[in-house]
Amino acid sequence: MEKQIHNENSTPPQKGAEDLTIIPDPISSPPLSSGEGTGVRLLKQYWGYDNFRGIQEDIINSIGEDKDTLGLMPTGGGKSITFQVPALAKEGLCLVVTPLIALMKDQVQNLKKLGIKALAIYSGMSRQEILTTLENCIFGNYKFLYISPERLDTEIFRTKLQKMKISMITVDESHCISQWGYDFRPAYLKIAEIRDILPDVPVLALTATATPEVVKDIQARLRFRKENVFRMSFERRNLAYIVRNTDNKTGELLHILRRMPGSAIIYVRNRRRTKEIAELLHNEHITADFYHAGLDDATKDIRQQRWQTGESRVIVATNAFGMGIDKPDVRIVIHLDLPDSIEAYFQEAGRAGRDGEKAYAVILYSRSDKTTLHKRIPDTFPEKDYIRQVYEHLQYYYQMAMGDGQGCIREFNIEDFCRKFKYFPVPVDSALKILTQAGYLEYTDEQDNASRLKFSIQRDELYRLRGMGEETDRLIQIILRSYTGLFTDHAFISEELLAARAGLTRKQIYEQLVRLAKLRIVSYIPRKKTPYIIYTRERIETRHLQIPPGVYEERKKRYEKRIEAMLDYVTNDTVCRSRMLLRYFGESNGHDCGQCDTCISLRNRQSADKRPAKELFGEILQILSEQEMTPAALAEKMPGGKEALTEALHLLLEEGKIIAANGMLQIKK
Repeated sequence: MEKQIHNENSTPPQKGAEDLTIIPDPISSPPLSSGEGTGVRLLKQYWGYDNFRGIQEDIINSIGEDKDTLGLMPTGGGKSITFQVPALAKEGLCLVVTPLIALMKDQVQNLKKLGIKALAIYSGMSRQEILTTLENCIFGNYKFLYISPERLDTEIFRTKLQKMKISMITVDESHCISQWGYDFRPAYLKIAEIRDILPDVPVLALTATATPEVVKDIQARLRFRKENVFRMSFERRNLAYIVRNTDNKTGELLHILRRMPGSAIIYVRNRRRTKEIAELLHNEHITADFYHAGLDDATKDIRQQRWQTGESRVIVATNAFGMGIDKPDVRIVIHLDLPDSIEAYFQEAGRAGRDGEKAYAVILYSRSDKTTLHKRIPDTFPEKDYIRQVYEHLQYYYQMAMGDGQGCIREFNIEDFCRKFKYFPVPVDSALKILTQAGYLEYTDEQDNASRLKFSIQRDELYRLRGMGEETDRLIQIILRSYTGLFTDHAFISEELLAARAGLTRKQIYEQLVRLAKLRIVSYIPRKKTPYIIYTRERIETRHLQIPPGVYEERKKRYEKRIEAMLDYVTNDTVCRSRMLLRYFGESNGHDCGQCDTCISLRNRQSADKRPAKELFGEILQILSEQEMTPAALAEKMPGGKEALTEALHLLLEEGKIIAANGMLQIKK
């Protein structure tokens, strides 16, 4: 089954959560989205919307009937509503699997603001924190547990899972389960094993980017009992796709931003470029901030907020920016560097114009981009001997003996590793990801874990403390006013926020918290920013390390194919760009968009072809006065509008100014 509905760009206004009540008791009938049914009531109560959009109600009804369901919704289509509403209507806990830790934290925080109980588990949490979270899921009447796919395979999770009442499983970014997809993550394959533990629990898979082969693969790998797909059209009628060929990208960028008002996102390939471009714009009196995964949480939040409120017009970012960020009035998204897949480009470009108003997605393309894109292939798929060498050096790095390692978790500093063994970071990162897919280890991307704090003593004991000093007493009071739940669980805190409220420096706040931790008054876990290496099996001899074709050769071939599709897109000058994108995702479209650079160029060419026939009289007579010739030869002499030339010849023949003899045109004497 597959249902396709046109994408609606309108975004209903948001309503505050001040008057929201507690979660209602589950109601099984009438259907979740019908009339005054449970779904509509929940939507109105918690989100302030009167009606569902697009295919939201179809997906909600399908999963509400306990059917395995796949929803294909473009960026900004309202995916979260499709699982949050039915989960609230069902009895029990919704398990949400997502690889996006920042998005996970944001959604948990937003649900809590609405009075809905939600928790999250991800890499970097301590065992005790994970255990407490899982116990809360069993006994605490929580409605949502967000979890990264890597955590699904742990013994502690699987043991506790069997004691939970799970109502449904939501798999966000579900294209990650497919080896045919552009962002395959082996940890997603563990979801099918969770279905063995919960055989009667329905699965809702969601994604914004999936080709037809990936759509089938998602359903097969998630063990859908029956194929069941709802597809929202990926067409964005308000979004004009433009490719500009230029050897002066910064000059063209400035030209576009000066001509085009409104909020903008500029995507670049690396972190260094984000800062360089932001400084360039600043020097040209265009307000801009830069954003990438290497920034601390507080800086990210401040810059994101400045951009969302319009204080900063432009955000210059790597692909780390955009997931879960709701800003409907982005007027233009500009790519200074080419993404390596149509999927990535479509998702990033789709962040423009979510309010339904006219918006633009622009790629600035130069001839050198093709070479740059092709160079990513050996960086993404280094030689197998190189991968084996990285594996061997990793054992030296951790001093891991042969046969040891299984289950070990180690922090991994890629810069330190590369310095010691004389590597470049990009191919090392790729090698570790391939080793992950081959099953030898688990390499998590760089995780940004904010500082956490919990009081180790009870509230009444805290009030009896004396002699801590005026500065420390004041800090404790500010912490209590700024955060809740600190006596029952660790809470994320911001040293920058506390410093601002206390009139101290961040260093002073840190020192005070360390002192309180040494006195066993608080448990303080400072912010850490590091990837992890988790050994999923014991160390083996390098000569026995096998990298199967499905992990290397086949994926490399598909990667090359995606790069060629991206290059075909930017070098095309004859096919509507919207049609090209839709066709890539398996969607047929009977009309051109009429607004991309290709459509405009073709229209201009056709206009040039439509010169009035009489304007050609003098040109034709001049050529024929020099020599007689066939109509075909005359057409070669007069490139352009063949229709206008044919009409002009007919008129000249009718008027007797020229004649045709033996297939040759000549002026009548």
